[in-house]
Amino acid sequence: MKRIIECVPNYSEGRDKNVIDSIVEAISSVKEVKVLNVDPGEATNRTVVTFVGEPEAVLEAAFRGAARAAELIDMRKHHGAHPRSGATDVLPLIPVSGITLEECAELARGLAERLWKELAIPCYCYEAAAYKPERKNLAVCRAGEYEALPEKMADPERKPDFGGTFDERAAKTGATNVGARGFLVAVNFNLNTTSTRRAMAVAFDVREKGRKAREGGSLTGALLKDADGEQIWIPGTLKGCKAIGWYIDEYGIAQVSMNITDIQATPLHIAFEEVCRAAAARGLRVTGAEIVGLVPKKVLLDAGKFYLERQQRSLGISEDEILKIAVKSMSLDDLCPFNPREKVIEYLMEDPEEMARKEKLVRMTLKDFAALAASEAPAPGGGSVAAYMGALGAGLATMVANLSSHKRGWDDRWKEFSDIAEKGQALVSELTALVDEDTAAFDAIMNAFGLPKESEEEKAARAAAIQAATLNAASVPLRTMEAALKVLPLALEVARKGLSASASDAGVAALSALAAVRGAALNVRINAAGLKDRASADPLLSRAEQIEREAQKLHDEVLAEVNSHIG
Repeated sequence: MKRIIECVPNYSEGRDKNVIDSIVEAISSVKEVKVLNVDPGEATNRTVVTFVGEPEAVLEAAFRGAARAAELIDMRKHHGAHPRSGATDVLPLIPVSGITLEECAELARGLAERLWKELAIPCYCYEAAAYKPERKNLAVCRAGEYEALPEKMADPERKPDFGGTFDERAAKTGATNVGARGFLVAVNFNLNTTSTRRAMAVAFDVREKGRKAREGGSLTGALLKDADGEQIWIPGTLKGCKAIGWYIDEYGIAQVSMNITDIQATPLHIAFEEVCRAAAARGLRVTGAEIVGLVPKKVLLDAGKFYLERQQRSLGISEDEILKIAVKSMSLDDLCPFNPREKVIEYLMEDPEEMARKEKLVRMTLKDFAALAASEAPAPGGGSVAAYMGALGAGLATMVANLSSHKRGWDDRWKEFSDIAEKGQALVSELTALVDEDTAAFDAIMNAFGLPKESEEEKAARAAAIQAATLNAASVPLRTMEAALKVLPLALEVARKGLSASASDAGVAALSALAAVRGAALNVRINAAGLKDRASADPLLSRAEQIEREAQKLHDEVLAEVNSHIG
């Protein structure tokens, strides 16, 4: 697995497009990183940039971005609605794949040290990279914001982890907070008020830290302290959440601005629901939410499924439809259009050219796919067509389950059919991917045959490559068989339990799945015949025969059930 990290620096400039573009250009000058998103905010005077890549490349890009920001941004002249302490205000590293949070923490400390040594930018290390326990909290590092830096840097207890005196250079750049953390979801909840005080009250109600306790429980009473003279705090309702209230002149409304630092403890949809509850308790209404930066796909999928369950609707629908439910349920398009393709990190990490190559067949129209299958080209062949037949069978079984979940009078059975439909959707995705994968396996054999064979060494390498490609070409249709076999129990379930009016659809699902199994079996056999190593070939053939027998038996059961309904 590739080692991939994400970096989400926040720069204290959200209005001057030339400055923002220059910083992004500096980041992009490291060719190995991919800039996924640039999100400037005029009212906050702050820009969030998101980029990903392998650790070494991301560290270099982060350094170059900070260097350009230090050159172009003068913190002595900066004003904005968001808390800030430096030109590059926060610089978090986030593990994506193949790397741990602890490893990212070490990288963050090294980056902070480099920023100080080479650019003379004072740095605090926060969250997982913190040297001091209290500095795990970003708010502690940024306390007093830029204006408090002269006093903090003169105090041994509050000075940066890397940095000296507050000289002219530090006065211009401010201090950067470098850290390592898990995925953070930044979201603003829009309120039907212009009152910052009321928005702040809602933020205090929900954020984990809560609010300072006061006499009589009022907002203006005397502060309450414990026996040791320490301030008493009343915790909020949401774990892993930080929030404040502010007024955004650009939109003419107040917002609760929240960072969800632990999306496992508090998913986005739970935060939305709780802010709605707290706002309503104070006579306010949440009109929508605004996601700042990017989110993992799972955040929105979990939200969509949450609201579908509330409606007692089937979860076995397409990913795009689930995302649409999430967007509409939380009014993520309240202030401006919301396009998941521009906000979901997994989508933005996709290479369009690579995806077009990998999904060449499934992106075709049905007409074009059929025409290509009928052409003189050797691929797509029977293996790809078998996988597509399996996907169609899975789709039909899923359709019957979804229709059954909506039947009047069956409201208490929606979950039963939803579970079937979810399994069906997963099989649709798996078998659809195998359409192109089967053709890719065939192409790999052809490429292996095209390798040079002049020397003995080249002949041996060519023979090994052919055998490896042939083994893969036999294994891919076996995977098609395994997936298509799983379609048949679903077809049987919906034939027995689902709408009688859709019994024929369940029957066609079974016929398609059996055709997929038997068609893929032919491809297993023809490719296994080209394997010289019988120890590799025989298990494939044995499993293929077993699947064919199981599929035929299930198919017969489905058709018997279907015929009992339709006569």
